[in-house]
Amino acid sequence: MDLIKEALEFEKAKMSHMSTSDRVVASREAKRLILALNDIYKKTKDSKLMDIMKRLTAKKKKIEIRLKGRPDPAF
Repeated sequence: MDLIKEALEFEKAKMSHMSTSDRVVASREAKRLILALNDIYKKTKDSKLMDIMKRLTAKKKKIEIRLKGRPDPAF
C-alpha cells in the first residue's frame, strides 16, 4: 500500500532544525496520514496499521509541543 509507505517515510524523516512553518506543515501531514490510515483500519482491523498510527501520533504530539510550547506546571 502506498499510504503505508508514505507513513513510514514520514516517521523516519528528521524533524530537527525545522522552521515554524515547516512544523505546521509536518503536523498537518501527520494528521492527514493518521486519518487516512484510520479509515483503512476501520475496514481491516489490522494491528500493524494501529501501531503505525500510534507512532505517528506520538511524533505529531512532539511537533505540536514544540509549536505550542510546554504548559506551565500547576503550583
